[in-house]
Parts: sequence; structure tokens; C-alpha cells
Amino acid sequence: MYFPPVRGIPITPPSTHAEHRETRTDLEEPAIATAVLFDVDGTLVDSNYLHVHAWRRAFHELDRDVDSWRVHRAIGKGSGKLLSTLLGDEDAGRIGDEAKELHSRFYLETAGLLRPFDRAPELVRTLAGRGVRVVLATSAGPDELDALRKVLDLDDVVAGIVSGDDVEATKPDPEPVFAALDKAGSAPEETIFVGDAVWDVHAATKAGVRTVSVLSGGVGAAELTDAGAVAIYDDAAAILAGLDESVLIS
Repeated sequence: MYFPPVRGIPITPPSTHAEHRETRTDLEEPAIATAVLFDVDGTLVDSNYLHVHAWRRAFHELDRDVDSWRVHRAIGKGSGKLLSTLLGDEDAGRIGDEAKELHSRFYLETAGLLRPFDRAPELVRTLAGRGVRVVLATSAGPDELDALRKVLDLDDVVAGIVSGDDVEATKPDPEPVFAALDKAGSAPEETIFVGDAVWDVHAATKAGVRTVSVLSGGVGAAELTDAGAVAIYDDAAAILAGLDESVLIS
């Protein structure tokens, strides 16, 4: 895959996960970011496939056959939207509450497998140390959020956290991004959203916020770029490795 040069810096596909690949789709120099909003699942924490497994178990328990790849394609949406996507509105309305409860229970059973992606906490702490206001934005409910916060151990440096309980509409609706902007106290043009799903890009774009995407959630670079991401990296470690040349701070 070819990656065009960025600001005169030739970008080539990485040979290791620590290197980064970046594509720019905008032609104007962006404003310096005063705030960075981070998705959590699949972006900072290696949890997407635990969610896939938990949803599959929940569907199996409810006698619903849903392919794992279809579940993965919907990860990043709020649970209500995910269920409507996979089951249809009518069936989601019938069994949605039970499915959510089962998913949460099965997911929390695997909480011991949760881990931050390599250097993800360091990336957040580095940004905060440079005066960037960092807000975490996740669709997780209270119990899941507690598990994620414990794994990340970043409460002392983030400016705020937006969870599923703080909004009525979830991604790809822009409401979570607007709520995160309020927590950060920043304007959309001064802010970057970092996420792993096309739903992150759609939500941020609707809110007027540029998105930097990572591949650690299992979504391909082409799809993220087509959705509107201004830069693509393998993972949080790759962003940190190229931070001084990235749109996050320069």
C-alpha cells in the first residue's frame, strides 16, 4: 500500500508496530490542537475482541445466530445501535435489555484479559504533560467503565471522561463528541479525536472535529480514510513515536 508524503516527510509502510503510517486528506495546515479526545475500546485498551466474544455469547444464549465478523463490524456503536444493526429494530426492541445485560456479564468475566495497548497510557500522559487537555469518550456503562479506568490508570491526568450514561445518543451520533468538547472546553477546530472505528470518524466529523485513526481495533486503513480520517497509525505506540510530526500537536 502506498502512503503519500506528509509535509515533505516520506511515509512508507512500517516494518514494526512501533513505526507509523500517516495519510493526510486535508490540504490546509490545521490549527494546533488544544485538546485530544480519545475513544477507549480498541484505541487505548485491547478490548474489541472481548466485546465480540461477549456479544456472540449473549446472542447464543438468546438463540440468535449472528456471525462474529458482523458483530466486529458493529463494534464502536452504542449497544442500542449495535443491536438494531445486527438484529433489526423489532427484535432488538424485544430482547435488547436482556442482550445488554448478558453482554456486560460475559464481558466483565473476561476483564482480567484487558490491557492497555503498548505505550497508550504514556501517549496520554505525554500529551497532558505538554498542556493538551485530554478527554476520554466511551460508550461503556458504569461497570465496564470502572474496569477500563482501572486498566488505564489515567484519572490523574485526563480533563474528563464521557461515558454511555452521560449521553442519550451514542456514536455514530455526534452527541458524545459534543459532550467531550464541553469537558475539554475546546472548540472543534482546535480539537483532535483519536479512534479506531468508522463510527468514531462519522461522529467526530459531524461535530466538526478532525479524526486520527488507529488500526488496533481491526478496521482497515482504506475504510477509515474513506470515512474521513485525516491520519492513520497502527496504534497508540506509533502515534507516540511520531508525535512531534503529527497533527495532534503540530
